[in-house]
Amino acid sequence: MEKIIEAFTHRKRATIFFLLILVVCGYFSYLSIPKEDSPDVKIPMIYVMVTHAGISPEDSQKLLLKPMELALRSVSGIKELTSYAYEGSGVIIAKFNAGFDSNKALNEIRAEINDAEHNLPKDTDKPIIKEINLSLMPVLNVILTGDIPEESLITMSRKLKDKVETVEDVLSVDLKGDRVDVVEIIVTPQILDSYNISLVQLSQIIAKNNALIAVGQVKNDGGTFSVKVPSTIENVSDLFDFPVFSHNGQVVKLNDIAQIKKTYKDPNYIARVNGKSAVVLEVSKRTGANVISTIKKVKNLVEQEKKFLPSHLEVIYAQDESDKIIDMVDELENGILLAIILVTIVVVFSVGGRSALLIALSIPTSFLIGILLMDMLGYTLNIVVLFSLILTVGMIVDDAIVVSEYADRKVIDGMDIKKAFVHSAHRMFWPIVTSTLVKIVVFLPLLFWPGVIGQFMKYMPITVTIILSNSLLFALFFQP
Repeated sequence: MEKIIEAFTHRKRATIFFLLILVVCGYFSYLSIPKEDSPDVKIPMIYVMVTHAGISPEDSQKLLLKPMELALRSVSGIKELTSYAYEGSGVIIAKFNAGFDSNKALNEIRAEINDAEHNLPKDTDKPIIKEINLSLMPVLNVILTGDIPEESLITMSRKLKDKVETVEDVLSVDLKGDRVDVVEIIVTPQILDSYNISLVQLSQIIAKNNALIAVGQVKNDGGTFSVKVPSTIENVSDLFDFPVFSHNGQVVKLNDIAQIKKTYKDPNYIARVNGKSAVVLEVSKRTGANVISTIKKVKNLVEQEKKFLPSHLEVIYAQDESDKIIDMVDELENGILLAIILVTIVVVFSVGGRSALLIALSIPTSFLIGILLMDMLGYTLNIVVLFSLILTVGMIVDDAIVVSEYADRKVIDGMDIKKAFVHSAHRMFWPIVTSTLVKIVVFLPLLFWPGVIGQFMKYMPITVTIILSNSLLFALFFQP
């Protein structure tokens, strides 16, 4: 070990150059590492929601939830099933043990629900299956509001949604306050009676003629081509010229016997801002993406699109997660700077200027190299990691103080400064290694903390281990 330490000490320029490379890489990693409020922890829950318009809670429990509960009992790893019946819908929450394989669980649940769909009522919507994941929660809400017609507001919101979804690192954009498009066909019974046709017959005629008809294939010298009859209705205008039947040698169109208009379904939720109609775009980022840069890109895109929107349309940003993260990062930077200043002042009066400089440098150096390693390992800079970094500020300097103090004592006794630090690092190797291991061992039980809380707290021992290991190596090898 003494020869290794001596090799680093005698190759002073190479050692400093190597240290600078690590620090610079750590600085750029600090700028680029994904920053988020909470760690990327998977909540061990998967929910299944199924909707059926107009169904009562009692029938929802019997007709919707019961068949799915029976199907989900065969899924491995489920700890508990909880069902909630509502008017028009039903929800089942499947709870698993922490650390479960979410992909495997989702695939099994989807397979069982697909097999059970034939047991659901005919008009039931397709079940929705989703994992509860904190990293997929919205990081920014973009609110569009103003004194403009509702149809125009919804149209502009949908166009903006499509453009925001193209932003890098944006996973999805959900519209709140949007309305489902429907086409109303209002028929007067007297008109139908005059043509001797019933409402049921009219409905069947429209349904039968709104279908894709595959004719077959045509083969020629150029190859084989599929032929189809494009008879599906694609927009409202197609309904106006929709032929219904022939009467006295003339084709009667749907527009001749009915009033056709485009409208929306009755909303389940209403979004308003200051008494005005509003549409909210809930932006979610991809797992592991940098929240700050993602939100910045979204805001830049929205500001560019505002130039093409009406001047009286107001755009409001809400629940901006980047503000919280920026505040946390600023607090970290201020805490580290204050710690360096205070440690330097204390050490200057204790061990002298040269040792104080080396000891003070151990804090940012250990932090930047630690962040570099965490970035390479795929970790994010979140509230638990930030707390762990601040927690280790007082521990980092211990090893450097011990080595520097013993080396200064040898210098006072007449030993050459280089030999003194080599001798000090070699003499204090096991004491500082043992001291570092004791500090790390104190935090290791957090790795085995059960449940969801344990998934959050595991970042603390990992961060502490990386930072304290860096401070140990700095104290041993990066000395004058």
